[in-house]
Amino acid sequence: VVHAFVTSKLEYCNSLLYGLPDVEISRLQRLQNSAARLVTCVKGHVHMKMKPILRQLHWLPVRQRIIFKLLLSTHKSIQNLAPTYIDELISIYKPRRNLRSSDELVLVVPSHRHIRTSIYGDRAYSAAAPRLLNNLPSIIRHAPTVNQFESKLKQYLFYSDM
Repeated sequence: VVHAFVTSKLEYCNSLLYGLPDVEISRLQRLQNSAARLVTCVKGHVHMKMKPILRQLHWLPVRQRIIFKLLLSTHKSIQNLAPTYIDELISIYKPRRNLRSSDELVLVVPSHRHIRTSIYGDRAYSAAAPRLLNNLPSIIRHAPTVNQFESKLKQYLFYSDM
């Protein structure tokens, strides 16, 4: 019950949370940590190490969960499984001539002049999603199915500091 209520609240519109300051993310992380302690019946104080408990529950920390959801919707868009309004926000880079890197899945990262505000523009889906996807290892970007992408991405986020 705790998992259902807390996770649904943390995941509601969480792609909008991308790029928030650490102070705001830490509030959400404390909420997730409390829920994890409650679910696992671990008694402890606020400053205990939570990564092992979150891994045991297969829960990504809040910041990684936001990135996970953002990248998942991007992958679905590339696979033509996302709504058209998301498809319109990203585009695959196609070089003008045949290069060795032509087989790589790379998205176009818009320049600042194509994004309305320079302060919050980097947080926009159209800028953040391509940048995050382009920084993933090729083996994850080229996952043929959504399930394989989810699995590889979650494992990668568990063990990286992205």
